[in-house]
Amino acid sequence: MKRRQFVNRAATSSLALAFMGTLACKGDSKKAAASGAENNLDPAQVKAEDAAMFFQISLAQWSFHRALNAGKMDNLDFATKARELGCEGLEYVNQFFADKAKDKAYLTTMNERAAAEGLQNVLVMIDGEGNLADADAKKRLQAIENHYKWVEAANFLGCHAIRVNLGGGKEMEAAAKAGADSLTTLSEFAKDANIEILVENHGGFSSNGAWLAGVMQEVNLENCGTLPDFGNFCIEYGENYSCAKEYPRYQGIEEMLPYAKAISAKSHNFDDQGNETNIDYMRVMKMVKDSGYRGFVGIEYEGSVLSEEEGIIKTRDLLLKVGKELGV
Repeated sequence: MKRRQFVNRAATSSLALAFMGTLACKGDSKKAAASGAENNLDPAQVKAEDAAMFFQISLAQWSFHRALNAGKMDNLDFATKARELGCEGLEYVNQFFADKAKDKAYLTTMNERAAAEGLQNVLVMIDGEGNLADADAKKRLQAIENHYKWVEAANFLGCHAIRVNLGGGKEMEAAAKAGADSLTTLSEFAKDANIEILVENHGGFSSNGAWLAGVMQEVNLENCGTLPDFGNFCIEYGENYSCAKEYPRYQGIEEMLPYAKAISAKSHNFDDQGNETNIDYMRVMKMVKDSGYRGFVGIEYEGSVLSEEEGIIKTRDLLLKVGKELGV
């Protein structure tokens, strides 16, 4: 699709979804309370927007990756589950509807499901579309083009961003240059669609907070930023994908926060008091608040001890507890 055609279609889809987007931004309190009762949840906890907090809670679809990959849950059921669990926004993962990026009928159904639950489509996480920091210019340009359809899809869904990865680099300086070039091209393409291009600390050089901050400074575009993940700071892997070397977690988060346009609340395990055993949520959420960030914080449970639903609930309750203490 030529750029002008894309801009025209983006504008048309935005107008068509304006009413639907308004619905999706406003939760249905009665429906949320009823859903909470069905899941034995305290109705007072179901809606984060009822609490005086500086952020809203969204749900990263990856939290249900086991159920989705096993066919026990369908992508179109995501909105209903997120509302039942008291979330207000949806963070999709492209691999769960990988062949639907250009299927407007399917995307319309996703919009309808979100609107029916009173939820807001927040972003789409993109994987498997090539390495944006690859030293091979031909491969890198192909990866950039592979992301264009997801910019269009995110626009159609009413999201504000897509999350991309800066993988493929072998040497730090060269990877930074290649990554900055890719992000600049992709961000300029996405600008007219009002889509932000966000980089998560997601392994390799991207999990080095200083490196990623340097890339952001080089790009220096309003619609390009970071998606700090409270985990994902492994910069060197050992046997069986174990982490041999980790970047300092809190330092990395602090370095990424000035460019943050989304936040990922990673969780794995919890103690008897409901605290995440490896991440000081009060510390990181205070850092997030002090940075001036105001927006969605996405639950991303990746543990294996609890069920996916139990892990999501534990993470939600921890965010609510910390959020209420930190206030607006």
